[in-house]
Amino acid sequence: MRIGLFATCLGDTLFPDAVSATAVLLTRLGHEVVFPPGQTCCGQMHVNTGYQREPVPLVRNFAEQFGDSAIEAVVMPSGSCAGSVRHQHEIIAERYGDRALREGVAGVKAKTYELSELLVDVLGLSDVGAYFPYRVTYHPTCHSLRMLRVGDKPLSLLRAVEEIDLVELPEADACCGFGGTFALKNADTSSAMLKDKIHHITGTGADICSAGDSSCLMHIGGGLSKIKSGATTLHLAQILASTRTTPHVPHGTPGSTGGGRSDRTDRTGRTQEVTR
Repeated sequence: MRIGLFATCLGDTLFPDAVSATAVLLTRLGHEVVFPPGQTCCGQMHVNTGYQREPVPLVRNFAEQFGDSAIEAVVMPSGSCAGSVRHQHEIIAERYGDRALREGVAGVKAKTYELSELLVDVLGLSDVGAYFPYRVTYHPTCHSLRMLRVGDKPLSLLRAVEEIDLVELPEADACCGFGGTFALKNADTSSAMLKDKIHHITGTGADICSAGDSSCLMHIGGGLSKIKSGATTLHLAQILASTRTTPHVPHGTPGSTGGGRSDRTDRTGRTQEVTR
């Protein structure tokens, strides 16, 4: 399958490893990944903040960049951006666009997926051949949970990862408190919500908190770092892209500092040699 990859703003500026991991994973699975170079922001932040006319050029550009019929599917490592393309773009096109924009948006919407949706619903996979010997808990982000309704697709993929110790996150469906500009406009409320989320994450004893949105991981990661919990965050794509031959060693875990070759002890107590 020829798959168009949308990087997202946060992926482009702060979390490029999640984007490259998506490409690595899909290529390993035998698919052709293309990256339209003219892609820009999807316009989600404008719409969420109440500026609905302003993102029209961004919506039009997205439809043009990914509307090529040779691109069979569009994937993004972000439930919130996928939700924007599938729901918000249509609203913007109907209210402020012309016929060409409405048709372009409809065409791209029909083939746009969040990563776990693409893997499970389109490619029919549950086991992608990943290897990740760490204790992991998963935070289902609000847009993927409530707007896209991906359900347990991310968890089904994680359960199939070799050597993973996947632990349930209490009150998993509670928001982490980020919400884009919500965290700025309602800082006290956001901080209180984050405090609850961090409490539940640290209570699992997990090494890693994973999610399908870098924005939530940025927020949660800041909270974990602030209390020096020892736990860290990692995008779902990076876990699924990790294999025995090309393992991902998370920052903050044994064997993660420096290059070359190191020994680390996995959760079973076995010492493994890792080459990077």
